[in-house]
This record gives sequence, structure tokens and C-alpha cells, in this order.
Amino acid sequence: MGSFFAGIKAGTLSGIFYFGGIAAFNALLLYAFRPDVLNLISQSYPQNCPSTHNASACFNLIVGYLPYMAFLGFFMSLFFVGLFGRFYESFPGKSPLIKGEVAAIMVGFALAILGLAGVRVGALATEELAVFFAVWTFLYGAFLGGFYKRYTRTVKFETIDADLVRVLIDGNDYTGVSRTFAHSSTHTAKAKVAKGASFNGWNSSGGVTVESPRSSETTIEVSGDGLLRAQGARKN
Repeated sequence: MGSFFAGIKAGTLSGIFYFGGIAAFNALLLYAFRPDVLNLISQSYPQNCPSTHNASACFNLIVGYLPYMAFLGFFMSLFFVGLFGRFYESFPGKSPLIKGEVAAIMVGFALAILGLAGVRVGALATEELAVFFAVWTFLYGAFLGGFYKRYTRTVKFETIDADLVRVLIDGNDYTGVSRTFAHSSTHTAKAKVAKGASFNGWNSSGGVTVESPRSSETTIEVSGDGLLRAQGARKN
């Protein structure tokens, strides 16, 4: 199930770090290779920057464009981190770190395709940017997975006999599996009882609280990692 809003929160915090770093590194590259950049501007855009003075003005415009690139990239990334949160269990990998890296690769790939990863100003600078971008994206994925884990809790759902009773959470059958939920969230739990069986109540442990343990349909609150078990038996 995952949590869309936990993904957005994790993506916002890690995204500030990620896109701020990309903008800062690009600015450092531009100033470090300023003579090459000015020469490239004069040669590539002679109609707009025919002189050194105009090339300097264009250079300042490029530097000023970096926060705009970071802004666009940040809001584009929210789409991917929202998907990451909502479909967390479907992402490859078993740990938040691996899943976070998968989401980070998706964001990094989109940035590269849209030209928002950085400004190319020569072979050497492009190579340095590529190395930085790969390492920075890896760190972004680690932060993304770590923050998501911080804002969510894992609950395992069990029954005494899955043929007798199934566990439905918000309408989804999670019998025998574990799912992540936003911390301090509430959900509807329903015991789907097979014909010829009876429901005997809920047992919970850890950070799972059941509002009406004897009711087949109730509300649960997830405040920590825990377990929810539906009890059932065959009718005599």
C-alpha cells in the first residue's frame, strides 16, 4: 500500500538537499571554467554575445538560470517520490535503501533527459559533472529511503487460517503480508469470513491499536511497527 504523503515528505526533505547541491556544484563548475565558458558563449551565440562584455552578461544569465533549473527539477521529482510512496511495496528491493535508490535513479534519469542535470561547458567539466551527478544521486536515494522509513511504520497482517478469515485494510486484501503506513495514520480493517466460519476478534501488538477488537469491521491506528491478527474458527 505505501504512503503517498510519506513519499512526498521524504522527497521534499531529500530533494532540497539534492537539488540545492546540483545547483551549487554547477555554479562552481561555471566559475572554475569561466574562460572556457565565455569562449564557448562567444562562439556558439555570436548574435547574442558578440563581444567579451556581452559574453560576461550571458555568463551571469546562465548562473542565474541554475536556481530555476533546480526549482523545475524539484517539482518534477515530486511526481516520482509520490509514486515511490504510494507503490512502495512494488518497487524492487527489500530495504528502504534499495527502494530509495530505484526512485532516485528514476529522478536522475528524468533530469538527464530533460536537460536539468547541469550545464555542459566542455569535456572535462562534463566528466566532472557526470561523476558528481552519479554520486549525488546515490546519496539522494539513501536520504529518500531513510526519510521514508522515518515517516512510516510496517504492519504485518495474519490470520489463524487464511481459508477461514481474510484481512482487508481499506478494501485491500493484505492477509499474510506486511505493508507500510504513514505514522499515526488510521485505517479501516475488515475481517472477511468464509462461509461456515465465524469471526472471533482481533489481536494486535506493537504500535497497532484496534478501536473495536470484537467487531469484524473496525478502525485501526498505526503508531508504530506491529502486528494485526484476525481470529476465526469453523462453526460447529
